Amino acid sequence: MSNAIVIQNLSFAWPDGEYVFTNLDAAFGPGKTGLIGHNGCGKSTLLRLIAGHATPAQGHIERHGTLGYLPQELPLSGHRSVADLLGISGRLQALDAIESGSADESHFEMLGEQWDIAERTRAHLDALGLADIELGRTVATLSGGEAMLCGLTGLLLAQPDLLILDEPTNNLDARARSRLYTAIDQFDGALVVVSHDRALLDRVDAIAELRAGRIRTFTGNFDAYERAIATEQHAAARHVRQAAADVERQRRDAMENQTKLAHRRQQAKRFHANKRQPLIVMNAKKRSAEVSAAKLTERHTEELAQAREKLDAAQRKLRGEDLIAVDLPETRVPSGRVLLDVRALTVGDVFGAAGVSLGIQGPERIALIGDNGSGKTTLLRAIAGLVMPDTGEVNTYVPLRYVPQKIDILHEEATVLDNVRAAAPHMTDAQIRNRLARFQFRKDAAFAMAGTLSGGERLRAALAVVLSASPAPQLLMLDEPTNNLDLPSVAQLKAALDSYRGAVIVASHDAAFLAELGITRWWKAAKGEPVTVGEDPLETAGE
Repeated sequence: MSNAIVIQNLSFAWPDGEYVFTNLDAAFGPGKTGLIGHNGCGKSTLLRLIAGHATPAQGHIERHGTLGYLPQELPLSGHRSVADLLGISGRLQALDAIESGSADESHFEMLGEQWDIAERTRAHLDALGLADIELGRTVATLSGGEAMLCGLTGLLLAQPDLLILDEPTNNLDARARSRLYTAIDQFDGALVVVSHDRALLDRVDAIAELRAGRIRTFTGNFDAYERAIATEQHAAARHVRQAAADVERQRRDAMENQTKLAHRRQQAKRFHANKRQPLIVMNAKKRSAEVSAAKLTERHTEELAQAREKLDAAQRKLRGEDLIAVDLPETRVPSGRVLLDVRALTVGDVFGAAGVSLGIQGPERIALIGDNGSGKTTLLRAIAGLVMPDTGEVNTYVPLRYVPQKIDILHEEATVLDNVRAAAPHMTDAQIRNRLARFQFRKDAAFAMAGTLSGGERLRAALAVVLSASPAPQLLMLDEPTNNLDLPSVAQLKAALDSYRGAVIVASHDAAFLAELGITRWWKAAKGEPVTVGEDPLETAGE
């Protein structure tokens, strides 16, 4: 089958002249494709260009069929209704008018053959868990997750040939994600989706990686992509070792050549001094030797340069890990130590009349799961002392730190280094620079203003601040830490938590991320009910 989207010689620049990519060529097949890459590499910009919402500086995009586009941020302003967001207001009004007896031809033209538009809309909303959403409701009252699912409903109603989705699972809880996965599985058109959601990326037919302004496409899902990259990197590392060995061999050969030439020159000087041959003959031999030596030196120099070029080329194919690696012995807690004791905690009606009673002993790793609005953030904020309970008590016996979903613990007008310095007055600047390097803030990056950081950089900076604080936190609480992070940033977060020796509570809908953390217990929140404790695996989150 032919490609659904073909991109040729595409270039795009911001108004200040900075190019996002130049002369980009790519093709997306008729199946489902996951588009991945570092934050800031141009994924969302590329989707906007494909959708016709941005104009390229040059190049051509060929689309085969009708297209539906769901951006990461939907306009939720003012008085627009859910029906407006779905794009069906006109047809619903026409249907109402016809059912009320109107014979106006414009109403019939507006409605077309979609006499079942209300029923189909309700069926799609119900399938995505939006049975309680009224079509007349204003979009400003929708949560981010509800808005995303309503936007998807509108696209599915339009039945496009191509579906373009930008981070559709952001702000969705586990139950909503499961429904979205089902809707995507059932869509029989072409799909291009930007996402960092591993579970979603494992459902696609191909992975397109946008890296250094170029797109490479890998057949298969994200697991297959990772295997392909691992094989490629293993070969690249071997080529680097071979090229480095060749450079060293060429360098030794060049040095040995220079040593031999120097030895021959000394012999020639002694021979010349003894005047064993006529002067004209000796001068001719000297010139011949110098020419031969120059050619030999030139050959060795050229071979060494070629070996270095091969080494540079091999190293360019080797991807840097750039993972966080930091030793945090001061965060260690004994296995039997009581860290937290929550007794009959109530906050309004969030946890019901009985409230929450929970505790933590030792370096436990706890996953806090539940639907949006079930009280996960409220519980974390209550433990952190940011929400006053109506009844009950929270007793903490070790230093704790809380990193909220919207990271607001950084001083925006201060540098990353200054933020850590404020939290860690016991550390010297040299120690802070060393610590920041462990969090991938090297050289000038340590002096970046916090307000200019990307999502992944903000999380790394926040972790550097809280994990460097005095006293060191022995209980760390994270609220949806992987939201808006690209996959490399998620890997960095996981590496940082691997270094952490204390207890962790993570509120997250990211099943793949939780699966890699070594979770020891599960706390499940449900609106209006006490938080329950169990050891069930990830399927608990999707029940």
